[in-house]
Amino acid sequence: MKIRKQSSIGVALLLPIFLICLFLLASLPAPQGVNYRGAKIKGFSWEATDSVDQEHMQSIMPYHVNWIAQTPFGWQANVHQPELVYRSDRGYWGERDRGLIHTTGVAQRAGVQTMLKPHIWMGRNSGGWRSDIEMQNEADWQIWFENYEKFILHYARLAEEQQIPLFCIGTELYKCASQREADWRALIARIREVYSGDLTYAANFYEEYESIQFWDALDYIGVQGYFPLTKKEDPSLEDLKKGWRPHYKSLKRFAGRWDRPVIFTELGYRSMRNAAIEPWTWPDRMEYKEEDVSTAVQARCYEAFFKVFWEEDWVAGVFFWKWSRRNYKPEAYAARQRRRQRDTSPIDFSPKEPALDVVEDWFSRGD
Repeated sequence: MKIRKQSSIGVALLLPIFLICLFLLASLPAPQGVNYRGAKIKGFSWEATDSVDQEHMQSIMPYHVNWIAQTPFGWQANVHQPELVYRSDRGYWGERDRGLIHTTGVAQRAGVQTMLKPHIWMGRNSGGWRSDIEMQNEADWQIWFENYEKFILHYARLAEEQQIPLFCIGTELYKCASQREADWRALIARIREVYSGDLTYAANFYEEYESIQFWDALDYIGVQGYFPLTKKEDPSLEDLKKGWRPHYKSLKRFAGRWDRPVIFTELGYRSMRNAAIEPWTWPDRMEYKEEDVSTAVQARCYEAFFKVFWEEDWVAGVFFWKWSRRNYKPEAYAARQRRRQRDTSPIDFSPKEPALDVVEDWFSRGD
């Protein structure tokens, strides 16, 4: 009887505490996303070619764009060799230091901010894509990271000097980003020593963003958002929204897990009837018929993205691929370039009408 009495008293004392704990747990927000309260990033990847002036930058202003992404390159000959070369005076004018600095200044005077987003460009006989970069021994890994650090710190210092507020530490380096967490954390620490702005990494939509384990060391989760949305040509808006559903759930859950907002560091669609089947497919030298072209499907793809993601608190913004020379070059320049297929292709990623109308409508909200 004495034991039973003590047990009853214990239960009586513990019950209120248990109920209070339940109440407190129930009042906690579900870990399904983060509350990002900053201004939305309304961005385009800026195609870097010849010198730009204020007139060219003004071409994006009617669409309420407030960010551009600029992309310098380093070159690697083979996915299994650690040599990595970069030159600040190599490549298109807009990819060189001089061009990056000039374009940043033009953008800033127009009220437009920059994300600096260095890429690695693989050689023709490299044995793979940049996601396949993987050294064959520890010594080569250390050499690769030494080379990559020199490359990325050069641009981090440039970003700091030019007051660029967002820096992307790498793009689609799946194998080395997912396998070498400690090396990336050490690199991020070195970047923080020379750069005071926000950091992200641009992870491929397929497997990579979920495999990376250093998101907590960055300010944003960056995703290259070329998710397949349908198996249909000429899909409806409802088809596309339905196609986004599983990816939306995964991204929201992932943002909540890491307590970081998501930036779509790239997202875009060709102006073709099959644009949402494999959005990542590059149109260069692609064979197509006139009936394959569809600016309406391109516009629907943009609309579906905005309807699914734009009002979500855990989405910080987007950089659409891309604002090309055909969007901003004066007509006289464009006329001289019409002989070049890459400048005049009706199926490229540059948004056409009516996709631009969709961008203008959604980007204007909240201004």
